[in-house]
Order: sequence, then structure tokens, then C-alpha cells
Amino acid sequence: MLATLAVLLQTRSVTGTARRLGLSQPTVSRSLAELRHILDDPLLVRTSGGMQRTRRAEGLVGPVEEWLASTSALLHAPSFAPDTLERCFRIASTDYGVLTVIAPALAAITAEAPAVTIDIVPFSPDMMQKLASGEIDLVVSGLPTERDTVPSRALFSDTFRCIMRQGHALAGRDAPLPLDDFFAWPHIGVVVGDMAVDGVEHRLGSRSAERRITARLPYFHAAPALLAGSDALMTLPSRAATRFADSHGLAIRPAPEIIAPLDYRLLWHPRSARDQATQWLADLLASHCA
Repeated sequence: MLATLAVLLQTRSVTGTARRLGLSQPTVSRSLAELRHILDDPLLVRTSGGMQRTRRAEGLVGPVEEWLASTSALLHAPSFAPDTLERCFRIASTDYGVLTVIAPALAAITAEAPAVTIDIVPFSPDMMQKLASGEIDLVVSGLPTERDTVPSRALFSDTFRCIMRQGHALAGRDAPLPLDDFFAWPHIGVVVGDMAVDGVEHRLGSRSAERRITARLPYFHAAPALLAGSDALMTLPSRAATRFADSHGLAIRPAPEIIAPLDYRLLWHPRSARDQATQWLADLLASHCA
């Protein structure tokens, strides 16, 4: 009704209003009659020079146009320009997520949106609640438990490899480790954040208790120091294991086939589906980690 009023005040014509709004003239005439009744004013009166606005109608032109402008801004999302974006995105991620998803995209993020900051926070038991409350914007995760609760996007799938010191009795072969050999040696475990989730333990299922853990870490960057002077194995996703083996002179071998691949995903809250900035960032992260 207010949209019809606004156009009537602009055109001062039932015919012109009907044409602009795509309505029939009788429909616009009925709307004008209702508006006259509601506002207790003729609004438009016929003169020798055509339809003219009454004093009351003249006073309504500005407020009605302001209302239309504000309504249009609410109903139509503004154009998105990353180069003008000033925002801090908080992303929950493990160090593996930083290595494989965030780091490859950081240069592109900075190039497209110089004023954007990425704040990486650790996994926590209340991580999904923080996503719902808006404390964090995205989660980079390989954990299977959250996938059905919020929207997500597949990033990649990765197998597992075992890293060990050079000269280890299990080194020097390309075949996957036999499970018996895998269990015969000590292990350094990697757990995820405050939740202490061990992805390898989860994949071993009922046989996880057979793995003898000598140390556990909440991150894997300190692992080379522990591996270099021991016979322990560490099982990591292949992208991380390969980089570590190359950087620290460690041996590497495919993990036992019982250890299923890791499916990595990007998660966000349903309200962020219409947030152009969050979806822009999600697109960049997904395209650069592939």
C-alpha cells in the first residue's frame, strides 16, 4: 500500500502508477480510495492543470520516499566489494587446518581484502555453540561429528602416513605398514584441541587400545624433536606428513589401510549463508586448498 502511495505522489496519476507498478487501473483506483479513507484526505485533486497533490500529500512525499529507500536497502543486499571490507574473521582450526587450508589462501585474501584480519582460534568443546552465537565465523574440521548440524562445504580428502626417524626398522619401503608392525612400535599421538580427539584412534576402532602411546601432543609441529631420537611413529594426514618428512629429514611410509581417509570440510552457521563476506572467504579457502 505504501509503495502505491509513493508512486501516486510521484506521478500524480492513476494511469501512470498502474503502468509503473504493473497493476490494473481499477486496482490502483481502489488503493487510492483506501488511502484517502485511512489518511482522511483526498491526497490528489483534479484541477485544470491535471491532478495535484493536497497540502497533506505534499507533506507525505519526503517521509514516504525515505521509507521506500530504507526498505529497499533492507530487501536488496548491497554490492560486495572485498577491497573495502574491514573485518576480523575468527576461524576455529587445528594446525593441520592452518597448514592445508588457511595458509594457501592467505596471500589471495590479503590481495583482495587488505583490511581483513584472520584470527585463528583453537578447537574447544563449545566450538559449535560459539559458531551459533557468532563468536567464530568458520570452522575448518575433519571431525565427523559436526557435519549434520550446520551447513558445510567439502574441501578435500587425505590419506594417512606414518613418519619416523631415518634408519628406523620400518623405513625404506613404499608399501603400507602391516597392522602388526604398526602396533609393534611406540607411537606419538596427536589430539585435537581441548576435546583431546585422536583421529587415528577413532579410525582404529576396537583395535585402538593396541597402539602404545608414549607421548601425546595438541599440535604436531614439535613432533620432529620427539621422533628424531626415538623409535616412535607418528601418524598424520599425508599433506602434513609429507611436508614434515621433507623439512626435517624424516622417513615416511603409508599408514595401515585400516586407517580410513580424512574428509576435511568448512563449516558455518546457517545465518552466514546470506553473508557475502563470509561466503567470499569460504570460496577463497576452498579454491586454494584444493
